[in-house]
Amino acid sequence: MEAELAALAASGATTLVGLMVSESWERAKGALGRFFGRRAAGDDAEEELQASSAELGSAQESGDVSTQADLQARWQQRLEEIFREDPGAVQELAGLMSELAPEVSRTFVSLVSGGVNYGPAFQGSHIHGGITFNVQPAPSGPGPHSLPDQVPVTMVPFSNRTAELAVLDQTLGTREDGFGPVRVGVLDGLPGVGKTTMAWRWAERARRQFPDGQLYVDFAALRTQPVLAAGVGADVSEALAMCLRSLPGSDSNIPSSLAERTNLFRSRSAGLRILLVLDDVNQPAHVRALIPKGPGSAVLVTGRGRLGELALDGARLISVKPLDAHGGLALLKDRCGQEAVTAEPRAAQRLVELCGGLPVALQVVAARLVTDNSLSMTELAAELDDEAGRLAGMALDGEESSVSAVLGSSYRLLPPDAARLYRLLGWLPMAVFDAGVAAVAAGLDTPRAKRLLGALTKASLVEALGDGRYRMHDLVRLHAQERATQEEQEGEQAALIGRVGTHYLVLTAFADRALRRERLRIADLSPLLHDTDDPFAAAAGPPALEWLDTERSAVLAVLRTAARHGLHTLVWQLAEAFTVLFLYRRYLGAWKESLELGAEAAAVSADTAAEARLRSLLSRPLLDLGENDRAAAELEQAVALAEASGHLVLRASVQEFLGRYRDLFEPSRAVEAYQRSLELNESAGEARGVAIAAFFLGCAQDAQGDHTQALASLRRALQDLESREEPDRRMAARVRAAIGVARDHLGQSEEAIGDLCEAARALREVGATHYEAQALVQLADIAQRTAGREDLVRECLTRAVEIYEAAGNRTAQSLRQRLDGPGR
Repeated sequence: MEAELAALAASGATTLVGLMVSESWERAKGALGRFFGRRAAGDDAEEELQASSAELGSAQESGDVSTQADLQARWQQRLEEIFREDPGAVQELAGLMSELAPEVSRTFVSLVSGGVNYGPAFQGSHIHGGITFNVQPAPSGPGPHSLPDQVPVTMVPFSNRTAELAVLDQTLGTREDGFGPVRVGVLDGLPGVGKTTMAWRWAERARRQFPDGQLYVDFAALRTQPVLAAGVGADVSEALAMCLRSLPGSDSNIPSSLAERTNLFRSRSAGLRILLVLDDVNQPAHVRALIPKGPGSAVLVTGRGRLGELALDGARLISVKPLDAHGGLALLKDRCGQEAVTAEPRAAQRLVELCGGLPVALQVVAARLVTDNSLSMTELAAELDDEAGRLAGMALDGEESSVSAVLGSSYRLLPPDAARLYRLLGWLPMAVFDAGVAAVAAGLDTPRAKRLLGALTKASLVEALGDGRYRMHDLVRLHAQERATQEEQEGEQAALIGRVGTHYLVLTAFADRALRRERLRIADLSPLLHDTDDPFAAAAGPPALEWLDTERSAVLAVLRTAARHGLHTLVWQLAEAFTVLFLYRRYLGAWKESLELGAEAAAVSADTAAEARLRSLLSRPLLDLGENDRAAAELEQAVALAEASGHLVLRASVQEFLGRYRDLFEPSRAVEAYQRSLELNESAGEARGVAIAAFFLGCAQDAQGDHTQALASLRRALQDLESREEPDRRMAARVRAAIGVARDHLGQSEEAIGDLCEAARALREVGATHYEAQALVQLADIAQRTAGREDLVRECLTRAVEIYEAAGNRTAQSLRQRLDGPGR
């Protein structure tokens, strides 16, 4: 019976090392220390156990399978010696482990005593070495009182998930006659999103549908056993053995090979209607080997990563998303009580947002609130608002962050190259990115980055959005940052921001040139763009304005992060190129912030021309936002800086911006500024600049009552813009609108309406919605004075309100009042 002795010692050692890394270890080590201490001739057994636990933890963290196996072998040898010298130690250890950690010790206890799995037990008669064993026969099969019922019960209230449970009912529910095919459902989603709890909850609800019982296998627990982890297929083989010991007809003669166990499981389950819950699966093969054969049976899988291959076998993939705001609040109410949430509703909502709807995070937050009466939801929300300490705040005193632990278990299973990409993605300043950005971040080619993103998507650490872009959940991103800070070399984050920032600078510069070929630019980016393919010039390339609009938040995030890392030249160059978006889309807050960052970066870089350019541009959103005094101050600085730079075209441009300020607050001096701008452009040979200066000059002359001279200036500007080799349709349309206004001032109302209608249509076609809205309001003013034009007035004002509201412009409010006023 030496083989049986070795089997007992091996199983006991496996259980012991599994216990060392379980939640029960702190409670168990004292009792186990006394067990070994009585047989160790005075050695400090508890200290030895603690040292082994630390060694095992370090080996698992580093993936050192050899050390794990050596530690397992040492304790196996120790147990063999104990069992030979003291036969009663077998039963004592089994009983002790069963009491301390029943889930971890199930296999060993079953091997010793038969247990719920009907494994062989050894006790009774003498054999070699003086040890007494007696192999008890297993019962022929469990009776009605001993049906397997192994799925853990949910111990806390179950919140929300009504839709997902309904899908499970539809997918796995059995027919009334109990027949039908074996069905497989796979729950996948972020680590910590609640897949396991949902599986347990559905098993409770569906108990009556499976009269022959419910089996449960936790693959996470199997993976913690070093001997199993070291062998290919060992975990699924052990899972099959566990299931076989639980089914009718079980005996001690379970085959040793995976193939034989698979065939035997099919045979034993053929006449049964059972539910098999497989938790934390990371390989499709694990599921395929464990599908029962009995009609009406079902398999419910929770996946560590996407198990899409199982769809080929007919499995239903069910995505479990983070809780929405309603579901997150319901969970907080379940844990903290309705009164607590009602007392601090805003703080409760903020906690749900900060947790990203992730149940594991919400549960830790709720536990902190329940266990600390002095902590309010408002105080906790304020603490977690700081990203730097958010994960640490999602933990109970003295414990590793629960969210970090959950995400860490998925992270440790990644291949090294995918793990590195995961870490670096945590440093990206934007939450949504494409494969090109990921490739630049990691210094990879794009095809390689796509393959690694596929691995991260399969692990549910990254979400594919379906449009070629990807997204990281906020807490996953913070975990990736945490790992990057710990594992990447110093300086790598700044280098990554530089690479990604340059990537966005190149694309934004190409988009800028695609939209406005001729525009004053201080940054000379020709060396950077010379050998780079222009994606917007390709026949199937994206529309430049659409790309800029889509990437608006990403570019802003890059600007902020690059500024924090001191990449000042990159910041001001990107801010200058980025401003082209806001000439078409008046996102005033974003425009203001980008130019503030750019102007400050140019000042730090001591680039006088760049600072002048960016401060003059900054005056535009400031004026639209009503920050008039600050706009004046920025222009004063810009004029002085431009004069100091000696850059003629820049000086002309700044005078133009100064004139536009004076249009509003010093109209009598506006003509002077525009005339100076025109002269400087003529001196610089800047034909387009001359045309634009003539446009603004004409507008100022019209405002001063010199309508005839205004028309002359405006017609000169229109002719120059339309006769260019590449006509400037956008600017020409603005001039056309100004001509319409001047004509109205000269009493030519019908001609004015025609000009403004044509201008508004052209501005809409080129995407210049802000100027389209201006033309529409001017058109509505003229039409309102003309009898029978009420329909035109309403049409113009409705469209203008729509444009201004979308841009957050306060003009929308007054236009809305006008549109909805008396008689409307």
